[in-house]
Amino acid sequence: MSSDHAIKIENLSKCYPIYGHPRDRLKQFILPRLQRMASQPPQQYFREFWALKDVSFEVGKGETVGIVGRNGSGKSTLLQMICGTLNHTTGSISTNGRIAALLELGSGFNPEFTGRENVYMNGALLGFSEDEIDRRFDRILEFSGIGHFIDQPVKTYSSGMSVRLAFAVQAQSDPDILIVDEALAVGDAKFQAKCFAHIKALKQRGTSILLVSHATEQIATHCDRAIFLNDGVMVTAGKPRDVINTYMDFMFGAERIHEAAELEKESPAALAADDDTLSLAEELFHTRQTYNPHEYRWGDRAARILDYAVVVAENSNPATVDIGDQVRLRLSIAFSQEVVRPILGFTIKTKEGVTLYNTNSELQACREISAAGASGEVMVATIAFKAAFAPGEYFVSIGVASRRPDGTVVPHDRRYDSIQLTVVARDRHDFSGFFDLQAKMTSGSPRSQGA
Repeated sequence: MSSDHAIKIENLSKCYPIYGHPRDRLKQFILPRLQRMASQPPQQYFREFWALKDVSFEVGKGETVGIVGRNGSGKSTLLQMICGTLNHTTGSISTNGRIAALLELGSGFNPEFTGRENVYMNGALLGFSEDEIDRRFDRILEFSGIGHFIDQPVKTYSSGMSVRLAFAVQAQSDPDILIVDEALAVGDAKFQAKCFAHIKALKQRGTSILLVSHATEQIATHCDRAIFLNDGVMVTAGKPRDVINTYMDFMFGAERIHEAAELEKESPAALAADDDTLSLAEELFHTRQTYNPHEYRWGDRAARILDYAVVVAENSNPATVDIGDQVRLRLSIAFSQEVVRPILGFTIKTKEGVTLYNTNSELQACREISAAGASGEVMVATIAFKAAFAPGEYFVSIGVASRRPDGTVVPHDRRYDSIQLTVVARDRHDFSGFFDLQAKMTSGSPRSQGA
């Protein structure tokens, strides 16, 4: 690892003793000492719970790293140890620079004090003098947006108001390292946008950021790298999009389909594919020119997506599509086992992994798709959409799943980022952003505008 780091974690572990009964704690405190005095091997009256096991990674200076994982995976434990509020069992932690932590915002507020009094108290804990807080107070109040409630007791605040005020105080610090643990989950969209704008400004000034969030879009949008923790173990680290795909794999409890795996060789009866050439007996998905060989594919293969065709007008699988083109995505899907009420899903993402559009046949109540799924059947499905995107590279994810009676989703064949969609502007490019809303601007006198 490089020495030019903000945070360096090496073989970090945290173990908690779990006692089955309160008296076991007393036994552990007394009996092992007596046993050693009697030259007997000491007994252990608790079981070990390893919240974190041999985690190693580095955050470079000015880098933003996201951490994802299910509840109980060790994310908060890791951040608390980095901040120094929790001791680690083994391993080492090295940090360079001043740390600001947004872990449990507002937890240090005295509910009997007013917001103004808590600002001064919290600011003092951050190392600000009273004069420094005086100079910053108006900015804190403006950032929090709580208005006249600043002079009311904090016990009268909603949880969102407390978080906003606490973040506003923290926002006045200028840390070298910022650690955020789901602190932005509370608050309205306007306040969250303000918080992320502040985080972006810190990043541009060279602050290193460690961000924990269950919102994968935040990780994809704001982070340079991502880490996936599961049951206290670091599963993978790398590009945010790749890590998020692995995380989603674990979330749905499915095993990944390895590219080297042999597909079954059954040949279902051929069906007509209209005017689009689709393979209905063997898998030719990977032979199409817009196929992304770095797709992430997994599922139990009860259904398999054999082939696809991106059709624009009379062109099948063109290298590019124009802004506003009507696109038909044709899919051939083979069922090697009976699948009851199959669900076809469709997602378009940016190359950074931000979801632009997502839907499925269940949401759209598509009876033709839900009625399919007999063993040996091949279904040809069509997804029609308008390429109303700005010029750029996009990735299409598709998948087939079903739902058990208890509501659990069973993935059969999910192909993340499997099709590359390149949108170009041949005739015009009169907007920026993600979507072409075809906005029109006019001018005229108030009378002509109906005023």
